[in-house]
Amino acid sequence: MCVLAWVTPLHAADNDTVKVGDLVQINLPGEASLNQGFQVDRRGRINLPEIGPVFVAGYNEQQLQDVIIETLKTVYRDVNNARVFIKQQQLLVSVQGYVVKPGEYTLPAGSNIQMFVYEAGGLRAGAQLDKMIVKRGNQNIEFDYKRFLDTGDNSQLPKLESLDVLFVPASPLVGNIEQEFDAAKLANSGDSADSARAIKVFGEVNAPGSFTYKPNTTLVDVVMRAGGVTRYASVEQIRVITNNTPTMFNLKTYLDTGDQSLLPEILPGATIFVPKQEEEIKAGANVVYIMGEVAHPGAYEGKQGASFMDILANAGGPTRYAESRQIRVIKADGQVIKFDLTAHTEGLSSVAPPKVSAGDAIFVPEKTDFNEKSWLKVAPSRAVAVMGEVVRPGRIEWSDEMDLIDLLAHVGGPTRRADTSKIEVANNGQMTNFDLDQYILDGSPASNLPRVSAGTVVRVHALPDDPSDNKSQWVSQSSDASIYVFGQINAPGRYRFTDEMHFLDILSAADGPTMDADIHNIRVTHRGLGYAKVSKLNLSMYFETGDESILPDVRPGDTIYIPEKNKNWLDRSKESTVRVLGEVRDPGRYVFNDNMTVLDLLAEAGGPTNSAYLEKISIVNMSCCQGQARTFDLVNFSKTANIYDLPVIRAGDTIYIPHKDESFAEKARAGLRDILQITTTIVLIGAL
Repeated sequence: MCVLAWVTPLHAADNDTVKVGDLVQINLPGEASLNQGFQVDRRGRINLPEIGPVFVAGYNEQQLQDVIIETLKTVYRDVNNARVFIKQQQLLVSVQGYVVKPGEYTLPAGSNIQMFVYEAGGLRAGAQLDKMIVKRGNQNIEFDYKRFLDTGDNSQLPKLESLDVLFVPASPLVGNIEQEFDAAKLANSGDSADSARAIKVFGEVNAPGSFTYKPNTTLVDVVMRAGGVTRYASVEQIRVITNNTPTMFNLKTYLDTGDQSLLPEILPGATIFVPKQEEEIKAGANVVYIMGEVAHPGAYEGKQGASFMDILANAGGPTRYAESRQIRVIKADGQVIKFDLTAHTEGLSSVAPPKVSAGDAIFVPEKTDFNEKSWLKVAPSRAVAVMGEVVRPGRIEWSDEMDLIDLLAHVGGPTRRADTSKIEVANNGQMTNFDLDQYILDGSPASNLPRVSAGTVVRVHALPDDPSDNKSQWVSQSSDASIYVFGQINAPGRYRFTDEMHFLDILSAADGPTMDADIHNIRVTHRGLGYAKVSKLNLSMYFETGDESILPDVRPGDTIYIPEKNKNWLDRSKESTVRVLGEVRDPGRYVFNDNMTVLDLLAEAGGPTNSAYLEKISIVNMSCCQGQARTFDLVNFSKTANIYDLPVIRAGDTIYIPHKDESFAEKARAGLRDILQITTTIVLIGAL
């Protein structure tokens, strides 16, 4: 609703008189308290400052000005410039009853009832719109506000005057106890306030109740106002009581023929009853039966030309629990016809729906429930067994439109412990290994999927557990899918290995080498080649260079051995070591490569002892063709630091550091000492 502001001109016509609610304007220069509008109260007076109430109702503007100026002269000296006029004509109306904010309101003259209702906050739920009242003195004017809202005809509303009282009554549907009013609930039970003239509708209708009688109302109109009939209504036996005379009405016949003469006359106070259709067993030569998971199973009257789809649709169609792939049509002679409704609706099958005749029965079975499994519900001829590491292993009903991926998805997919690189599919005496990981990496080509049909067994193996903790389970992993790790490794054992992995993968899976591991001499035995092959790996060099070609190519079935640093000396051949002998702190055999020098070997052996003869270190080279020996003066090298004085060392050489006693000076000194001792002995003997 909108409020239209209608303001009179500042200088109204001379024949306008002052009414209750009007706004009177007084302009007196120099008096701020008077230069404003004063509203005429219910007693026809305005209240002037320092003067008090002055009666002005019924005066025209000239009379109004004379009365006000004479009154002002009693208080003010100079009132010659005073001007008094009706600034705005207004209506003072009280709004009472079933409104949100009842009270007294002032609006411009010409405002109608809708504006005052809006000013009062609008109608409350439960207000009686067709019997609103305007009270004017001892006169009560009743009007139909609902008709105004329906038609927009302003003539339906009485014209308001000041001091009128607008009263909005409560509907008889509102009880005597104040409570929350649910208009929607009451509307569903009818809208009539006059029980004597109301039309009562009850029985199998969606919204039974009492409804207001309207001229020219038919039975169909009243039933529609009651929400229509329910699915249990017996529309062929509707009872109508008018003027104490009962009448039977067949709504189905009326809808089939459209004959208006079949409609009974509806008068004020009529009663309409729609009975419930009685349960009865249907049988006969023209009955078709539909059972199982359909919305409305039961017996249906057959018609000539009715197809399988017609009957299924009349029964409400399959429910969400229906197994629409296994529908059975049981003929009257005992023959059973299978029909796949899903394949038919998706265009996967060219088989037409079976013909249904009188006496036939259609059975729609229930789907298999995962929570209450029963293998008896699925025949072996249409089941697939899924075992192993899947979320829901068991017997699954199979359809030829499915493939292995559909089957795995239906059982929840592999678990996190599943070995998806080797899924076994057994069908018709043949077993196929399927690599799901490689299948996905290849882009999921459908041609790479193994064939699955009813009776197939699918097994998903579990990944092996930690070999250090589950030695008893080693038999669950085949040898052709394993790789063996021995020696100085933190978790030696047999590990699952695929062609996508490499050497570092299996080394990391075994927790890496121990601190005693000799990573310079790792051995990899390649099996399954038809001949013996052993690869040597210097893992330290790989970490220094990053050269991927250093890493050997390992395959399932291979063996990796990481030796110990201080292993048995017999395990190393003489051609792969250098022997350091003589006056060193730790003589022995040492591993040597071409990047090392004699100084590295001496340092590895702990260095020379205090009695070592460093001027004549011997290096013996045992080559394939001719052996040779050289000497090296370590003392002289320490003075000159000439790198070219260092002898060339190869694997298989021998380094000997002699004792000081083997030097020429030491030998001469020893010989002189012996001569002196002999001479002294001879002299002593001669003296005796």
